Amino acid sequence: MNLNLSASVNIFKLLTKPSLCLPHATVSTFNDLPVPLDGLFTKDGKKVEINAVVLDKDDCFAYPDQNEIFGAYKKRFEALREAYPGRRLLIVSNTAGATSWDVDGKMASEVQKATGVTVLSHKVKKPGCGHEIMSYFRNHPETGVTAPHQIAVVGDRLATDMMLANMMGCWGVWVREGVVSHGEKSIFSRAERKVGPFLVSRGYSAPEPISPFE
Repeated sequence: MNLNLSASVNIFKLLTKPSLCLPHATVSTFNDLPVPLDGLFTKDGKKVEINAVVLDKDDCFAYPDQNEIFGAYKKRFEALREAYPGRRLLIVSNTAGATSWDVDGKMASEVQKATGVTVLSHKVKKPGCGHEIMSYFRNHPETGVTAPHQIAVVGDRLATDMMLANMMGCWGVWVREGVVSHGEKSIFSRAERKVGPFLVSRGYSAPEPISPFE
């Protein structure tokens, strides 16, 4: 069983600040991501510059437990690679690269080979691996990332991907439908599709990105 202690601990933060699990932007599927992503966050004439993108894998651009990009999403994935070349595109998964699950790093290597994108090796699972992500970008200054607000996190889960974005001070993009059908999703994933709209209807919104690392 792929237990996630980080999510279990951090979920209690939602009791005092429910907006931590909300996205700054929502798209129906991975194919609906605009490239580049900057325009998703521009409002009131304020321009947002995204220098790097953190991508979830499972049920975002690939079937869970599979390494290859979902066929219908290959062109969009390549467009992201062109817009965010080299280390500016980073896969952060709670399976491939998560050392508590992918102990020998074999899954990460296979995903990296299949996608051509670096897979982060991280000890803490999402949403608690923000320090490891920022450490990666600091070690690679060619990405142009000097602060979390220059990063967009793209994923299908509110309690992991969007919480990660908000806890880091990044921008979050929720891929609402994912790859698998509604009936195939976990009970937690299905519940999130009700919780998110409910919170918005109660007046909650994602917090403006503010770095906790400064």
